[in-house]
Amino acid sequence: MARICLTLPTNRACAATIAAVHEEAVHAAAHFGAEVHFLILDSAAARDRAGHAAAVAGLPPVPGVVVHHLGEAEQRTFLAAVLRRARVAGAEKLLRLLLPDAVSYGACTDRAFLLAAALGCRSVHRRDSDSRYQTAGGRPVFPVHHELATLGLPAADAARRVDADALNPLHAHKPVSLVGASFVGEMSVDIAEVNDLDPAVYHDVVSLWAPPHWPEERKRALVEESFKGAGTEAFGGDHAVLGAVDPMRVDMCNVAFRRGVYEAVPLPPATDTIGSDYFLLHLVHDATLPGVLHNRHVVNYHTGERKTGAGFTAYQMRFAKFLLSMRYFNVVYGELAAAGAALLDDRHRPRAAAVGEPVARSARLDRDENVMRLTALEIGYRKLGGRYAEFAGLLAARGPDLLDEAARDMADFALLIAAWEPLVRASAATDVPGTVR
Repeated sequence: MARICLTLPTNRACAATIAAVHEEAVHAAAHFGAEVHFLILDSAAARDRAGHAAAVAGLPPVPGVVVHHLGEAEQRTFLAAVLRRARVAGAEKLLRLLLPDAVSYGACTDRAFLLAAALGCRSVHRRDSDSRYQTAGGRPVFPVHHELATLGLPAADAARRVDADALNPLHAHKPVSLVGASFVGEMSVDIAEVNDLDPAVYHDVVSLWAPPHWPEERKRALVEESFKGAGTEAFGGDHAVLGAVDPMRVDMCNVAFRRGVYEAVPLPPATDTIGSDYFLLHLVHDATLPGVLHNRHVVNYHTGERKTGAGFTAYQMRFAKFLLSMRYFNVVYGELAAAGAALLDDRHRPRAAAVGEPVARSARLDRDENVMRLTALEIGYRKLGGRYAEFAGLLAARGPDLLDEAARDMADFALLIAAWEPLVRASAATDVPGTVR
């Protein structure tokens, strides 16, 4: 029986999502005979966390489905035990990277990866609390159906389980390492208002995540497809394609990885940075590992805390830090793409050193490009006026610190990559605390 980890990280009230993802776990157990460990990583406030505990307690017991609900206290207990067992240098810093005080999309998923290793799972399937499933005929359309059909199979075998095969035959012997789809509904990054206020400013701002040397036509194309997922078209029937999966076509709220990927290389633990969890999508693609792209897109929506006051400021800061991170990731992705299959070992696993070395080098890049990004973002937001102009003033004041943080985030990522193998090995020998149902 395949043991898998279906994980839901959250820092907000989401009892309805817990119930919905549990239904997906039940589907996986019933249709694929999987032993599904539904892992809820809960960083929500105490009142919301208590609501989640009540929601978990109300879930019906189902053969083949095990529910783990871990608050940050239980997660910290687990990580501390793993770090003691791993005996890696800099354990206190690694604990801060893996369980920071601030929001980190990468770190919360890294914790899921380590917990999946502890649970003996062969794959991790990630969902998000600000999305829901599409329906067909009144029933939810679960992405796990495609994920379990092909993930981990040799691509040559998976080709018989998809609707189209676009894979280079040279890679047919490699395992399917990623299965994913995107989203429909609201943009993945909550900046539609910028476009409503001034489309020209929107273009200038979004294009900042491209390398500056790109021609204008290529930047326009990037802006046109950025953060929009699969658009708004409703699900009308399954279609899955085997091939080299474009990272722009997959969202991290709707993805599954085989263990040979996430047990080799973690995600960047950067805090307060949108997009810090997308690294493995690029690594799988650039390392020539096969994937399956399907069309069971989830429905994305935005919660209210991003819209006003401190929530607005925090969210816009995450977007700004995402733009600054691209100074480094654009270079790293270029090196990974150039290395191609040389990134893999003889078991088709990414080699940590081959990934960590360009990440470490990138932290030493000059900052001129990011100074330009900050200046352009500030100018654009001042044009928008109102709260955007106020945020531009904050950017100007925090500029030097943000430049330091962006470089430090890459150095921290390199540190975590170097420590990851012993952390995974130690996790496999560590018990998982917390509520189990």
